Amino acid sequence: MSDTAPATVQFADLGLPAPLLQALSSLGYETPSPIQAEAIPTLLAGEDLLGLAQTGTGKTAAFALPVLAGIDVSLRATQALILTPTRELALQVAEALQRYAQNMRGFSVLALYGGSAFAPQFKALERGVHVVVATPGRLTDHMRRGSIKFDDMRFLVLDEADEMLKMGFADDLDAVFEKVPEKTQKALFSATMPAGVRTVARKHMREPKEIRLHSGVTSSLDTITQKVWEVSNHHKLDAMTRLLEVEPVEAMIVFVRTKTASLELAERLEARGFAAAALNGDLSQQLREQVVDRLKRGLLDIVVATDVAARGLDVERISHVLNYDLPHDSESYVHRIGRTGRAGRSGTAILFATPRERRLLHVLEKATGQKIQPQALPSADAVRSGRLSKLAARLNSARENTGALHQQLVSDLLELTSMDPEELAAALLSILPGAKTLVEPVTDLPAAPPRREGGDERDAGLVRYKVQGGRANNLMPKPLVDALVKHGRLQRQQIGHIKMFTEHTGVYLPALDDATLARLADVEINGVALQIRSWPAPPGESDRPPRRAPRKDFAGKPKPPAKPRRD
Repeated sequence: MSDTAPATVQFADLGLPAPLLQALSSLGYETPSPIQAEAIPTLLAGEDLLGLAQTGTGKTAAFALPVLAGIDVSLRATQALILTPTRELALQVAEALQRYAQNMRGFSVLALYGGSAFAPQFKALERGVHVVVATPGRLTDHMRRGSIKFDDMRFLVLDEADEMLKMGFADDLDAVFEKVPEKTQKALFSATMPAGVRTVARKHMREPKEIRLHSGVTSSLDTITQKVWEVSNHHKLDAMTRLLEVEPVEAMIVFVRTKTASLELAERLEARGFAAAALNGDLSQQLREQVVDRLKRGLLDIVVATDVAARGLDVERISHVLNYDLPHDSESYVHRIGRTGRAGRSGTAILFATPRERRLLHVLEKATGQKIQPQALPSADAVRSGRLSKLAARLNSARENTGALHQQLVSDLLELTSMDPEELAAALLSILPGAKTLVEPVTDLPAAPPRREGGDERDAGLVRYKVQGGRANNLMPKPLVDALVKHGRLQRQQIGHIKMFTEHTGVYLPALDDATLARLADVEINGVALQIRSWPAPPGESDRPPRRAPRKDFAGKPKPPAKPRRD
């Protein structure tokens, strides 16, 4: 079987209802993958299915879309059960269902896994959820308590069945198969087909159609080197700057989770002198094409993108992919890093992971079949060496274009300045932008701190200041950063979070002395004096940026505090 679906096959050809097709279009899905092209029509026809497919081939959509197509949203009862071996995969599948069902008003999905409180799960099940995604152990607990009902069950899906059998859940799976109604349609997906999986299929499924997908995912990633840098959220931008100074980057795609983040990061990179632009779903097709064209022509070196906007992006000069934010699921990760290493060229995929995200790495390694190599953050010496090497390369390249006129210019300058050659070279370097960075002090970035429950890592150790001027005065982050560097004598990497308001702006900086505040007080941007001053939080409140609202579970309830994970 080929690694791509036939060019003539579109999602609209598979028999999916309009709300799902609209959701796929808004998510940037263009053509179905091979497993989707074969599995979706089979499941929509009501047949049982036995699929041999690796993670990263699009199998989640292959079963999620037919399941959603058969859900009666008006019936507040569990109509589909999806079993996964791990809590991480259960959450990924549940999140994917939410995205695909964005146009199905009233749809609900609940993830059940060990280590989380029972009470919110009991309440959600009592209210009624359309789809349950569960790990076998936690599902068995609910079956013992009678809290999950099987009367209206239409679909049963086993995802990564081989892994569940390896973990010793054979008896639990048998109990589930015995519990669901006989008419329940069943689908089983497995990366391998050991005897245990064959036994389950033969024992519990009705003449299942077998689909074998010999995925090219692993082989297509063989040219990509995967690395992970452990870095706190507060130091991600500094780490990225270091990365660009020590890695041989030709062009880079940087992935973030949201449209807003793509704009903010692109602005901050531009403020640091990088040729960067955002690529997100809010851009018109014309603007998107302009960004891609500039990237291809070398007018842009960095594109900060969301998953949707970067789907199908194929630019040969992309040497690096940076996962600035962790992707929603392993399939997204595979799609992301596949933007480099094109046409047989080598590529590098780098992942920024905070301490709390370390446990998810094994999921991504399994999806790619490769080890993600941990890397230490570049030291100050490595940064300086990288800067020196790049300047030396520029000088060597420039030497090829020098001629008699340049030699005469040097002779004239030596005579006019009365300098010796070394003094003249040093003076010229001092006014060369690329050489200035070599004399700037470079400090080592601190290691990512251990995970702290409920803590906000952004802007730790910095002080919040208030600046006059905001959106009403057309103040933008770049000119503000430029002013702080020029008049405040700060390094760009010392500047933390910038928050724009209507009439003023908040910015996190190292503690400034009186002399620095005096220099900055009368600096004007767009005719408005900065008048920068410290901006303490009101009594009783933290002087850090506000925390995000508590995350909610898939039933819409606030998630309980994290508890120790149970096996």
